[in-house]
Parts: sequence; structure tokens; C-alpha cells
Amino acid sequence: MLSIPTEVYFQVYRDAFQTYNDKYLNYLTEEKVFEILDICGENEDYSPLIRVIGRVFSSADGLVQSFRRSKPHTKEELKSLQGKDEDKDEDEKEAASCSATAMEDDSPTSSSSSRLGEGSSGENDVQKLAPDEVSVDIEAVRRVYERLLSNEKIEAAFLNALVYLSPNVECDLTYHNVYSRDPNYLNLFVIVMENSNLHSPEYLEIALPQFCKAMSKLPLAAQAKLARLWSHYSAEQMRRMVETFQQLITYKVISNEFNSRNLVNDDDAVVAATKCLKIVYYANVLGGDLDMEHNEEEDEEPIPESSELTLQELLGEERRNKKGPRVDPLETELGIRTNDCRRPLIPFEEFVNEPLNEVLEMDKDYTFFKVETENKFSFMTCPFSLNAVTKNLGLYYDNRIRMYSERRITVLYSLVQGQQLNPYLRLKVRRDHIIDDALVRLEMIAMENPADLKKQLYVEFEGEQGVDEGGVSKEFFQLVVEEIFNPDIGMFTYDERTKLFWFNASSFENEGQYTLIGIVLGLAIYNNCILDVHFPMVVYRKLMGKKGTFRDLADANPVLYQSLKELLEYEGSVEEDMMITFQISQTDLFGNPLMYDLRENGDKIPVTNENRKEFVAQYSEYMLNKSIEKQFKAFRRGFHMVTNESPLKYLFRPEEIELLICGSRNLDFLALEETTEYDGGYNRDSRIIKEFWETLHSFGEEQKRLFLQFTTGTDRAPVGGLGKLKMIIAKNGPDTDRLPTSHTCFNVLLLPEYGSKEKLRERLLKAITYAKGFGML
Repeated sequence: MLSIPTEVYFQVYRDAFQTYNDKYLNYLTEEKVFEILDICGENEDYSPLIRVIGRVFSSADGLVQSFRRSKPHTKEELKSLQGKDEDKDEDEKEAASCSATAMEDDSPTSSSSSRLGEGSSGENDVQKLAPDEVSVDIEAVRRVYERLLSNEKIEAAFLNALVYLSPNVECDLTYHNVYSRDPNYLNLFVIVMENSNLHSPEYLEIALPQFCKAMSKLPLAAQAKLARLWSHYSAEQMRRMVETFQQLITYKVISNEFNSRNLVNDDDAVVAATKCLKIVYYANVLGGDLDMEHNEEEDEEPIPESSELTLQELLGEERRNKKGPRVDPLETELGIRTNDCRRPLIPFEEFVNEPLNEVLEMDKDYTFFKVETENKFSFMTCPFSLNAVTKNLGLYYDNRIRMYSERRITVLYSLVQGQQLNPYLRLKVRRDHIIDDALVRLEMIAMENPADLKKQLYVEFEGEQGVDEGGVSKEFFQLVVEEIFNPDIGMFTYDERTKLFWFNASSFENEGQYTLIGIVLGLAIYNNCILDVHFPMVVYRKLMGKKGTFRDLADANPVLYQSLKELLEYEGSVEEDMMITFQISQTDLFGNPLMYDLRENGDKIPVTNENRKEFVAQYSEYMLNKSIEKQFKAFRRGFHMVTNESPLKYLFRPEEIELLICGSRNLDFLALEETTEYDGGYNRDSRIIKEFWETLHSFGEEQKRLFLQFTTGTDRAPVGGLGKLKMIIAKNGPDTDRLPTSHTCFNVLLLPEYGSKEKLRERLLKAITYAKGFGML
């Protein structure tokens, strides 16, 4: 009997194995990959595996059929997708049972019968899957990548295959409607996105940009399915995907010179990566802490239409966005809003790309946002990638254009109807009757023509000379806020512990007063003014359409929150030990107790261990919603009179709305010093300027706030911090005993050239301490 040497035997086996792979292996399973890997390792030749990976990973058909699960995920398997770090030994023991096999044998017939669009197996698979499932075995894919990506030669095969694959995929999605024929096509994107090296430099030049372009062509239903699937991923896995797309955006931004002529909006790679990032963003929202319920009811009476519609009809024009700002289509497809998310899986801030914000020409981007053409992409459609400063600039353009539109309409009205109308929202008020005068005037405007609220505000104090170029309006807002939030008025209650205001449930004031303060808040945003108001965050959540819940009591009423929290956590018998019923007690303005039944005959229903959650929920509902329903509806209605057609709700989250209205309390005077400009003979190196900044930096926190109030009309920093303030210090004559003065409308400090640092300090302190109603021009 002829004996065959072992080396020859293995060589013959390897040649046969290689021939088989080259001819018939058109898709992969975990077992097949590891089998080839082991044989390649024995021979120390990885070329067979590299060829197989190159062929399968460059073929959409082959990749779609690879790493299939034999059955849909169970609930336990779905939980495992959250990617908790597991022991590697356990992974290896379970590899065989968890790996997916899409076929019974390795025959070519099996492969070809399930080719894309030729068989019904893909459709049958999808019918069995939940909306957040795919037919690919994600855990198997991860194990394959983990073993193969450590080999540089094999890694290069993945890179080259992706370069070849992506243009074909883009063509399939753009022209062949491939996803509707076989939803398993989505497997391809799931598999590629599990590659943990996608954000490495080798991929950033060609492979990843091309893949993002292909992925951005996915139809809305496919994007929504990806978002639902990825919402089950862990925070670490979510962050990896975010970093992948952010790395590409940053790389493209810093390696190109974008400007007003070469817009970042025209860069296909940046646009495609941003669109892909949107899918991950909504996955992050879905995977977070959601509150899909507790939505505020819409106002029963719609806000009156302005006469603008009639005039535009006269001119043969159509009014765009009549019902207000748009809603993102993916948001609609998923049935979720960003504001439904209490806490995302990873912070929203990680989706902001600062280099992108620095090169974005916001005036151009806003134009693309309003025109909504398919040819031009607007980053305002992906507000998660923009910081508050950039979004505020977009809002500023929107507000200014509306103001100019109102002026134009006023002029046209005067031509068509022969009436002399005011192109501004002009308010003439008396200092000692500011609330009454403002309330009467704004109520008349709201009833007769609410569009006038969208005109540029122009305030005039009766008996005083001065042109309102911003400073008078600032003072008007300040005086209105001071008076209307005065606890003696009784509209709002003030909590000394939290330093926050809340609506007074037993206020004697009519709803018009609350509508006024809502209008004032809206006008402040519309006219880019900062207000000194202090509300808990739940007020801004309610303005954005969400009701207050137990969790909102944490900052709105921390004492009550702690009491109710202790009730929920109490381990004894609530009924016997606490003897609480579903009747609660409140006090009115005069300190008299008022009883309220959370349920019918609440005084006869004891709170027990079984119903305490219901008690807490209803108590919170009463405190944050029902008890102030009348006051808050009027307040919200006033706010929406000004902002109903603004992209405010589309662009900003509740915490950002607070920043817009109130500004930031974080005051960085070093940043202010860096951006301050000088006039009238002063410069950065002038003696008195150096002494001025030394003096200002030596002030205490309260004195710094007084200085800011004196110079700008508010003690808060604008969105983006004091570095965005653009203050000017101008020379106001030689050494003198006169005090410094300021033009708050222009943020200008008029500073005489005092002879000594001591005199400068004494004069400046006196000016900012006694400047209320005096010294601000």
C-alpha cells in the first residue's frame, strides 16, 4: 500500500479547500470563517481567507446572506445586544450555539437560491422579525471582527472590500429600490458598522466617506429600523458609532478650507456622515430614559391668524410653514420626539461637532433650511450637530427675516389700503404704570393682529427722550420682569431654598397678566434679550409640550420630592404607620388651608403599599399641572403668540430654551477681556485699560454682576459666554471727577482717563452701585 507523506496530504487538502472556496463560497458564517482561519494559521498563509473576505465583503449579495441567524432573537438574546462585558471564556464556549447558519449545506445551489431578490427566504425571515430585529447574528459578527482585525493583512482586506462595495450599494439604493424587495439588505449596514476600525485613518480618506454616502441613501423605513436596532446597544457601542461619524466629519472639516464660497454644505462626505449620525442620534434617544406619555394638550383655541395671509393672497403668494416649524421625518417614522427622552443613552453634547460649527456659514445654511431644496443640505435639519451658539444664530436670522417681512407687509398694506401703519411693534409706557400700559397694548395687538408681535420691538418711556436701539428695550424687559415677579404682586411664589419662582395657584390676577409674561418671554427670545427670570426646568419642558411628573419635583419642589421619595421607599406598612389619605392640603395667599381630593372621596381612601405609586403620581400631577392649569395655559398661549411660527421647538431642547431666555450665570471675564474692543484713543496696551482689567478682575462676584448690568443691561452672559458679548471701551475725555457711563444698547463703556488706579476703582464702583435708572444711556 502506497503511503502519502503528511505534508503532501495537507497540501492536496489545502489546494482542494482553496479551489472550493474560490468557486463556491459566496457568503460566510462564523464557523466557516474560523475554520478557514485555523487552516490558514496552520499553514501560516492567510491568502485564502483574505480572498474569501475580499469576495464576500465586496459583494452586497454575499454580505447580505452572511452571518444569518437560524431563528429570531429571544428577549434574552436581545438584552445581550446591549453589549455588557462578558467573560471571554464564556464567549468561546457559547460560540458554536450562538453562531448563525443560513443554509443546511455548503452547496452552490443553496447559495444561489437565496440570492438577492430571487427567493422568498428573505421576506419570510423579515415577517418573523420584530421592528427592532434583523436576521444577522450580531454577536457572531462581533466575534469574527474581534479575531480578524488583529491581523493587519486581513484588516486591509476589509478596507479594500468596503471601497469596492460602497458605490454598488449606493447605486442599488438610489436606482433599484433594493430594500423594498428584500429588507434583509439592511444586514449589510449592520455588519459593516460592527467594524471597530471604521474611524481609523486608513478608512477616513475613501472607504468611510463612500460607505456613508451609500448609507445616507437608505429609505426612511430602513433608517428607522436601524435606529430601533441600535437603540438596544450599550452606551459604549453607541459612543463608538458616534465617534466613527464624528471622526469623518472632523477630518473632512480640518483638511479642507471651507468658507462662504466653498461651503461645507457642498461636501458630500460631511453631509452623508451627518445624515448617518442622525440615525444614531435617534437610536440614542430611543435607548435612553423615555417618557412617551404626559404630553400637554394643545391650546383649545388656535392662535388667531394674522392679516398677513390676506395680504399675501392679494399678492398671489402662498404662506409657507403656516402651521409652524417642521418635524423631522425620521422622528415621525419612529413616533418619538427628542423631548420624550429624559436622559439619553449617551449625552446629547457628544453629537455636537465643534469644528463643523466653526466653518458653517449660518446665513447660507438658514437659506437652505427655509427653501428646502433637494440640491442643498442644511445642517439646521440636523440640529443635534450644532451647538447652542450656532442654533441661536439660525434663530436670529429667522427672527430678523420675519421682522423685515412684517415691515414689507406693512408698507404693502399702506399702498393697497391707503393706511399709514407702523412697521415696528411700538410700545409707549409709563415707568410707574409699566405693567398696566404694556398689558393693555399687548392685549390689543394680540386680539387685533398678532402678527404685529413679530415686528421689531421699539419701546418708548413717556416723558423721556431717547431712541430705542436695543438698550431701552432691555430696560423695559428688566422692569417688567422685576414687577411681575415681585412676590407682593402674587402672580408667582418664590422658594428661598431653590431661589426659583413658581405659578401661584391661588393668584387673584387675571389670565391676561400671565399671557403678558408669556409674550414677554417670547419677545425676549425674538428680540435677542436676556431676562432675569428663575423658573425650574419643568416650566421649559411644559412650554415644549411635556407635562410635569414626579421626577420634575426634584428641582421644582425638592422638599416635597424627598418626602414622596421616602414614601415610595418605605419598607414598613404605609397605611398603618403614616395614615395618609388621597386628600392633600394646600395653603392660599392668606395661609388658609385648602383641601383637595386626588380621587373622589379621597379623604376616605387610605394610601397603602399597593397604591402609593398612584398617590405619588397624582400628587405630582396636581402640583405641577392641575393646580396651575389656568395660569400656565395663559402663559403658554402668550409665549406661542410670538414663537408659534419659529423653528424654536425644532432646534432647541428645554435646557437650551432656558439658556436662550435667561443667559448663562457662568461669567468668564477673561474671555470678555480677550474679545473687548477699544475706541476713542484707547487700545489694549493703554495704561488705564490695563488698570481697568486689573481692577475688574479683583472685584467680587456680586460687583462683577453689577458691572455687567451697568454695561449691558443684564447680569447674565449671552449664549456662548461673555466672549460673545463684543463689549467696547471708549475714551470719554481726560482725568475728571465724572463717573463712567455706558450705552447698554451697544455694550459700550465710556471711561474717562482717570489719573490713578485708586480713582478708577472708586469712580467705577460708585457708577455700577448707584446706576439703576441713571448712567445707562
